Amino acid sequence: MGLALAAALVFPGGCGVVYNSPSVSRAAGAGMDVREIALTPETVLLANRSPYSPRNLPREFHAAASAGQARGMGTLPAAPDTPDERPGRLELRPPPDFTPPPYRLGVGDVVLLATKQNGNSVERLSGLLAAQTRRQGYTVSDDNAISIPDIGRVEIGGLTLQEAQDRIFKFLLENQVDPAFSLEVTDFNSKKVTVGGAVRQAARVPVTLVPLTLGDALIATGGVQVRDEQFASIRIYRDGTLYQIPYQDYLERPGLRELPLKNGDAVYVDTTYDVDRAFEFYRQEVDVIRLRSQARQDTLAMLGAEMGLRRGMLDERRANFRARQELGAEARDYIYLAGEVGKQNRIALPYEQEASLADVLYGNGGFPTMTGDPSNIYVLRPSINPGAFGAVTAWHLDARNAVNMTLATKFEMRPGDIVFVEEQPITKWNRTISSILPSLLNRGLSAVTD
Repeated sequence: MGLALAAALVFPGGCGVVYNSPSVSRAAGAGMDVREIALTPETVLLANRSPYSPRNLPREFHAAASAGQARGMGTLPAAPDTPDERPGRLELRPPPDFTPPPYRLGVGDVVLLATKQNGNSVERLSGLLAAQTRRQGYTVSDDNAISIPDIGRVEIGGLTLQEAQDRIFKFLLENQVDPAFSLEVTDFNSKKVTVGGAVRQAARVPVTLVPLTLGDALIATGGVQVRDEQFASIRIYRDGTLYQIPYQDYLERPGLRELPLKNGDAVYVDTTYDVDRAFEFYRQEVDVIRLRSQARQDTLAMLGAEMGLRRGMLDERRANFRARQELGAEARDYIYLAGEVGKQNRIALPYEQEASLADVLYGNGGFPTMTGDPSNIYVLRPSINPGAFGAVTAWHLDARNAVNMTLATKFEMRPGDIVFVEEQPITKWNRTISSILPSLLNRGLSAVTD
């Protein structure tokens, strides 16, 4: 009886139980020629030579729903803040402190390019310095550029005078023109301050390189003309707010005459308490602001509608693409994960970029090191050469030394690759014993009973 049990344990073949586990063999099988190549830095380069271009996403995934930038979308002033007028001395409400920034060239400004020759004479740089006897300026056009004959256009709008001179210097130098010149502004047309009311001559006073003060602006119109200084005031409309300076305070306090004005200010000299007269002067300015505001709202509404339509079309096309993917109607490149891995699976290669062996292994949970053999990780790649039909290259990664996993980050996957991880020898043994043990026990019990 004991002899029968021992025989059953030693010779399990009689039980009819056989455990077969997959492995990679270099021996030819099923008419296939298998070539095993160990992964090294050199062989990784060899494996990556096989041509492959990742599939591209549809253009809908590269498009944006932006409808562009509307013109004139700057900040618009709010409704004017009007003072509360009551009998008595007028209240002083000057504008807040304002430090004039450096003058920046704008549309309509006229600049002069000149070169010094023959001592202190200043001559015009026109084209290639052909016309040297006339002083003619260049006007900054709507695209913030000036056009120099025979040379080209250069953008200087929005720059300070020094910045504009540096840019023109570089532009002329690039066009092989002697850049020895000076830059002057002959006509200041881009920035204005409007002055009206009880003045000798209402005017639009230009803002120049020298900061424009309230006193200078009033002098430019010929001066203030009021009969009763007690009831006169100077009102400044700026950025949607109405400020007030009693004329008596203006005369008594020199600092008020030095108040700097900014582009777009409207100055009105009023001779009564009635602020409505001032608003008669501002009405045109306010109407323009309202028109601009309405145009801005209309443009925003159009942009919003256009962007909504574009976004809806893009979303619909993207949703259709994803639905086709789910139904298998879109062509994809796949690789396969097999053997002792976290989950045997078919994996789609990413769009527009390549995947590495490390991406495949660890992007899907890696492989269990207790049961998977790190010394036998393979990438099985069938040959694409019709003359080598049936040939398979087994790229072999030995990851017992974890440093070799850096090779996996460099190894590029190709469509149809099979990533295979073999079992640990002890895993194979344990599974064999687990498979045959129930039969052995039954066989042994039968032998004991007999």
